[in-house]
Amino acid sequence: MHSKTYYFDSNDKHCPLLLGHKLADIINNHKAPFSQIVILCIGSDRSTGDSLGPLIGYKLSKTNYPGLNIYGTLKNPVHAVNLSAVMDEINTDHPDSLIIAIDASVGNRSHIGYITLSCRPLKPGLGVNKELPSVGDICITGIVNFQSILDNMILQTTRLDTVMELADCISSAIIKAFKTIDVPLYN
Repeated sequence: MHSKTYYFDSNDKHCPLLLGHKLADIINNHKAPFSQIVILCIGSDRSTGDSLGPLIGYKLSKTNYPGLNIYGTLKNPVHAVNLSAVMDEINTDHPDSLIIAIDASVGNRSHIGYITLSCRPLKPGLGVNKELPSVGDICITGIVNFQSILDNMILQTTRLDTVMELADCISSAIIKAFKTIDVPLYN
């Protein structure tokens, strides 16, 4: 599968539908066989800008939607300290799964509030110069703020409204995608 990156504006009222449709299309056309889907939401609940992943995990865990295997919530976040252990757990408990990795990111000022979707692994920690392993088969990022030499400070001062708008859009899109995928899912 190609590694094109798709951009979606979370301020567009059609964003959850457009993102959900493209995500379902990518899942339906994924070449590697899989029997389960894991949603890996990366981030920390201790930093506004880095809380996107745990917020999405929290929202999805409240839906009780069949087939959603969620890692990373507000209660049990997945972050730099425990990422390797969580990946070991996922590989043990959900072998042959398709992993959709989600994280906050920084980018250009004009892209704040945008969501990216790519058919490639996620490189968490890149925006704050952390060296972490790449994870996932598909990645979704929400651009929460602009890139700066003070990225840790930028994440601390990110507007919660931006993060919540992105979390609402991405979690809605995932549910929409799961309602339209052709692949049978097992918990």
